[in-house]
Amino acid sequence: MGPLALTPLATGLSVLAGAVLVKTVMDQKTMTGPFQRCPTCNGTGRVSCLCSRWSDGDVGCGTCSGSGRMACSSCGGTGTGRPIRVRVSVKDSGIPRA
Repeated sequence: MGPLALTPLATGLSVLAGAVLVKTVMDQKTMTGPFQRCPTCNGTGRVSCLCSRWSDGDVGCGTCSGSGRMACSSCGGTGTGRPIRVRVSVKDSGIPRA
């Protein structure tokens, strides 16, 4: 075996090792930032589509494009908990501030 035959093998092994390393890191620490994983989809961002829940064996609709999985309605497909937007209104009391 010459050096040219080992190059694709070495490349393939390094790609495989890199993928294993990335998977290990992702399993240990999620890259979700300050938000935790969505409890509904467990951080995947996808849940079973309604067409697969109440069907007679066939799967596929416009929502899931035939995959049987649709975006999670709890997290919007992000896989992380979303902060709820709150509008805070403050009334002016008319008292001058110091």
